[in-house]
Order: sequence, then C-alpha cells, then structure tokens
Amino acid sequence: AARGAAGMRRLCRRSGAALRCPCTSQGKRSAMIHVIAIITAKPGQRGQILEAFRANMPAVHAEQGCIEYGPATDATGMGGFQTKFGDDTFVVIEKWESKAALAAHAASPHMAAYGAKTREWIASRVIHVLEPA
Repeated sequence: AARGAAGMRRLCRRSGAALRCPCTSQGKRSAMIHVIAIITAKPGQRGQILEAFRANMPAVHAEQGCIEYGPATDATGMGGFQTKFGDDTFVVIEKWESKAALAAHAASPHMAAYGAKTREWIASRVIHVLEPA
C-alpha cells in the first residue's frame, strides 16, 4: 500500500510500481529536477514523432530516477485565455529524482535511438531544466 508521509513510498498511478516520494526527505528541500521540453515538428510530422515518443516511453519509465515523463498537447475548449502551442507542437513534461538521473537519461542508448529516428521530423526543440524554487 502507498504511504503518504514525506520520504515514504507511494505507488505510480500508471504502473502500480512503488516510487520514492521526491518532494522532501527528512525536512530537506528535494533535489528533484523538472524538465519542460517544447518540441515543434515540421508541418504534418507531429503524429509520427508522438508515435516514436510513445514507443520509447516504457524504456524511459524504467530508468532509475524517472518520476514522470509524458507528452501533452493543447487542451481544447479552454477559451480565449489560453495561449496555444499549435498543431505542430507538443510539450514533454518530465520529473527526475536528481540532476544525475536526468544526465543518465539524456545519455541513454534508447534516447540516442529516438533522437536519430525523429531528427528529420523536428523543426525545433527547446528544453527548460528547472528546480524547485
């Protein structure tokens, strides 16, 4: 069963696997890293990139230190206050236990293969690496 106290284990909603709580550890600020990657495809290529991305997700989710990793696109029906990324763009939302975990992810063979496969379909890629404020 999942436990809610800081530093205890919780269950992943998707896989049911036990995860360490990255929020706090014995009252100290976490070293958790957030990544927001904005991927803009060449016209009409977003679907192909997302297909390759989703095929790579299980390998990423299995990496040590991966807390969250998934794509998101513009929500529909949000009205005029929303600034949309557009039909060719998706955002990757990531959380990692540490900078070391993110560095290992970036250097992993499956990410190199994903990058090689999708390189010609991508118009631009902007990656923001953030830490808790």
